[in-house]
Amino acid sequence: MGISTILIVAVIAVFAILAGVAIGYAIKRKMDEANQEAGRRTADSIVSESKKEAENIRKSAELEAKDLIFKGKTEFEQETRERRKELQAIEKKVQQKEENLDRKVEAIDRKEADFQKREKGVTLQEKKLQDMEAELTGTIAQQKVTLENLAGISGEEAKRILLENMENEAKLEAGKLLKRIEEETKADADKKAKEIIALAIQRYSGEYVAERTVSVVNLPNDEMKGRIIGREGRNIRAIEAATGIDVIIDDTPEAVILSGHNPVRREIAKQSLERLITDGRIHPSRIEEIVTKVEAEVNQSIMDAGERAIFDTGLHGIHKEVQKLIGRLKFRTSYAQNVYSHSMEVAFICGVMASELGIPAKIARRAGLLHDIGKAVDHEVEGPHAAIGADLARKYGEAPKIVSAIGQHHDDTPDSILGILVQAADTLSAARPGARKEMLENYIKRLEDLEKIAKSFGGVEKAYALQAGREVRVIVETQAVNDEGAVVLSKDIARQIEKELTYPGQIKVTVIRESRSIDYAK
Repeated sequence: MGISTILIVAVIAVFAILAGVAIGYAIKRKMDEANQEAGRRTADSIVSESKKEAENIRKSAELEAKDLIFKGKTEFEQETRERRKELQAIEKKVQQKEENLDRKVEAIDRKEADFQKREKGVTLQEKKLQDMEAELTGTIAQQKVTLENLAGISGEEAKRILLENMENEAKLEAGKLLKRIEEETKADADKKAKEIIALAIQRYSGEYVAERTVSVVNLPNDEMKGRIIGREGRNIRAIEAATGIDVIIDDTPEAVILSGHNPVRREIAKQSLERLITDGRIHPSRIEEIVTKVEAEVNQSIMDAGERAIFDTGLHGIHKEVQKLIGRLKFRTSYAQNVYSHSMEVAFICGVMASELGIPAKIARRAGLLHDIGKAVDHEVEGPHAAIGADLARKYGEAPKIVSAIGQHHDDTPDSILGILVQAADTLSAARPGARKEMLENYIKRLEDLEKIAKSFGGVEKAYALQAGREVRVIVETQAVNDEGAVVLSKDIARQIEKELTYPGQIKVTVIRESRSIDYAK
């Protein structure tokens, strides 16, 4: 409530008092005229009551006025405090902004001073450079005159010297041309080398065998499964204990699966189980008898296979233990490629290439035949098969060059010609189409991945995987990729394939950029 309201209430109270006094006075006069004595008493009573009523009204008005004044004062003080707080907050913000502005102004002043300082420095440097340039120009002119005086040659003579310099530069360019011709000659040599490799492949293409990590034994009927298991499983436990191979009997009709990492033990288990099924007498003692007999036969077949490999490759002087390791490779596969057949291929390819290059063929065939002997025991000995094979070859008295070729046939840079030949023959045998069987789904997936990687690059219009995934041909847009860009694109695609895919051998990336000009004769 404002001060004006309080004043209005006070005025009303005063008017009320005055009205009461006037009424009392009027009543008193009338009473005096009627009955002065009675009127006086009555008037006195009325005046007294009026005075009391006026006093009460006055007190009530004063109390109400005081209450209104107190409330107004309280509200005014509250509003004043709130306004003061708002003003203080605004003042604080303004002060902060002023401080920020002061700091910014100071920073600008410092930067301006620094800029002016740098500008002066640059100006001085420019002036110095101009002075030095003028001095250098004068010095050059002076030296030119001095040189002409000392040399005693004319302008024509100087031209002749210049022509001689140009002639020397021309000779340098000729040297570059000779270098290019030399590089082309090396390319022709590379072509010849490829022809030698092709000849080696043509002269020998061995049989290949795709073995699996599990073996399957066919049964005459499903009742035979119960006889193999035996009473309370005694027969199957005896087979597993004697052979070291897990026998898996599942819902596969008329078949039992043999599973084990050792391919020789798996072959012994397979032959033993086949003989037991044919014989019909399946009990623990008979199982041990058959397994012992088959084990002796398999070991003899391993030695025979090693001897046959050595004889076929025309080698001699190989340790009997190494011969046994070579025979064990008959039961070892790598990427579904039989390692025994692979080693024979590598031996013959190494021999053909060595004879073409004038290197002793027998040494090359020996290194090729023994390069993977580490795979015969890599499930028993820790380490990469190349290092294991090198250790075995060294242990059984092979020559250092043979040991080095075996140990380095997977290195990026073999340190001998023999190591390079073994590495190349190993790659050729593994990369030969059909050497390493793949599941159809994996094969199709690899082709799709090849085309997908090629199409992910900008400017590629189409991409086709060819030669069983050994080559990918990329057709690019003529406007988007130039000749130099095609070279870079082929390298980028090759690097991306190396990074994302796993594959045997190598993959050729061919980028094709075609420009056609068409017109019509009318």
